[in-house]
Amino acid sequence: MTEQSVTDVMTTPMLTLAAETPVDEAARAMQEANIKSLVIVGEGCQPAGIFTSTDALDVLAADETASEVTVDEYMTTPVKTVSPETTLTAAASRMQEYSHLPVTDSDGDAVGILTKTDLAAAVADSDTEVVAGDAAE
Repeated sequence: MTEQSVTDVMTTPMLTLAAETPVDEAARAMQEANIKSLVIVGEGCQPAGIFTSTDALDVLAADETASEVTVDEYMTTPVKTVSPETTLTAAASRMQEYSHLPVTDSDGDAVGILTKTDLAAAVADSDTEVVAGDAAE
């Protein structure tokens, strides 16, 4: 059995916003879509940052007014990405430090997002093979 790749389990479409988006709008968009992260895109559709529900909590903890600050002030940069062809084993290894990885094509444009939830669902699927061992790619 051939191991699956990121393209087999990634979430598409993904929700993207501009860095200038106010935090309250970003939080509302995540709530309405029932997701925990947004890919912040810059020129073209290239990921410039990740804004997560944890970042939204940081805004509250800093006693900021969510409508007066933008996601670029709280988003995570630089963005770590993964290609659609990456094996799930390699992606899982890369995700030890991250919960969300934008998936980018050969031009660097975002085409989806891989989350730890996506990986857990793949592992739960008895047809998915995730191989232990060297995950370097």
